[in-house]
Amino acid sequence: MKALVLGGGGREHALVRALSLDPGVTSIHSAPGNPGISDLAENHVINVTDGLAVTELAARLRAELVVIGPEAPLVAGVADALRDRGIPVFGPDKEAAHLEGSKAFAKEVMEAAGVPTAKARVCRSAGQVSEALDEFGAPYVVKNDGLAAGKGVVVTEDRALAEQHARECGRVVIEEFLDGPEVSLFVLTDGAHALPLLPAQDFKRAYDGDQGPNTGGMGAYAPVPWAPAGLVDEVMESVVRPTVSEMNRRGHRYQGLLYVGLALTSKGPRVVEFNARFGDPETQVVLDRLATPIGAVLQATDTGGLGSIGSLQWKSGAAVTVVVAAENYPGDPVKGDLIGGLEAANALEGAYVLHAGTAWDGVRDIKSNGGRVLNVVGTGADLRQARERAYEAARRLELRGSFYRTDIAERAAAEV
Repeated sequence: MKALVLGGGGREHALVRALSLDPGVTSIHSAPGNPGISDLAENHVINVTDGLAVTELAARLRAELVVIGPEAPLVAGVADALRDRGIPVFGPDKEAAHLEGSKAFAKEVMEAAGVPTAKARVCRSAGQVSEALDEFGAPYVVKNDGLAAGKGVVVTEDRALAEQHARECGRVVIEEFLDGPEVSLFVLTDGAHALPLLPAQDFKRAYDGDQGPNTGGMGAYAPVPWAPAGLVDEVMESVVRPTVSEMNRRGHRYQGLLYVGLALTSKGPRVVEFNARFGDPETQVVLDRLATPIGAVLQATDTGGLGSIGSLQWKSGAAVTVVVAAENYPGDPVKGDLIGGLEAANALEGAYVLHAGTAWDGVRDIKSNGGRVLNVVGTGADLRQARERAYEAARRLELRGSFYRTDIAERAAAEV
């Protein structure tokens, strides 16, 4: 199988790495990719939201699988263009991807499907915002209705900050606050069958102790040892299958990945959000634990053969990823600083570095080129060992002004 992966972040590096370990994948291409991905795949510079450019590249490469990493190409309809050309693609079509493209649409689908989620109101004016904030009270949860690269949600006790975020976004979804820890569950589906992956937990706040602004994610770990027994089966029955059925009823067969963000509340699991693609940085730890070769599984979501695969196989042990972020992330991250220590970090047993926001500086040097610059993955027999290795590798990296949280998976590792 020849594979083409769209995107250039840490999630895509993790996908390329997983495909490179699949003996059935003979060659890998990436667009646009990044310096780390270039060690495993051939990079191509194109606009990944341009369906024609993507299909022409895939056809020229004779790709037998196109994996769409980020949300923007999905919402732009790139999967539609590929399917129109008969090229197998991992990712839902434009209408189905609207589950992520619009928080309001996702709430509408959840209500129709009877999916347990937070009460919410869609607001378009300052008056509607004020009424919704009064109704639900603090902590205030204000979500940009559209795509916001993981930074469109504000959860705050500060009423003025909540109102300011609503003004900046325009149309927003305001929800009741859900108590309890959050868990991410990725589910592969071909529109008829659904196959769950390993649950993971990520950390959205920028600083230790869940302080600071929301980010795209500062770290993650898998498995989740404290998750209630039967959680995955319950979510598949109460959330995933009803949602896929509702999308089918609307004439939009959902093929690809459904990301279910969950709050484990005192009243049971509640959906926080849907995404239409692999989450970042949870993908980095979930795919690290996957033992089943990934290429044919991803292809089956498009060709309809997912039902014959059965269950996925997982490695024993655990994985932890720590995000090394640029100075001033998530506000106005500093770019262009040289990165050192990559070889030393990758040389550590049970650890490796995935590139998330990097670029070439000349022929050999690598510089920062985004807010979340690197993902350091540690693996081990348990969360404690995986965590120790991730942080030892992170300490070997050199990037001026960078920072990372020091408490990723700390509580879960202590409880194992």
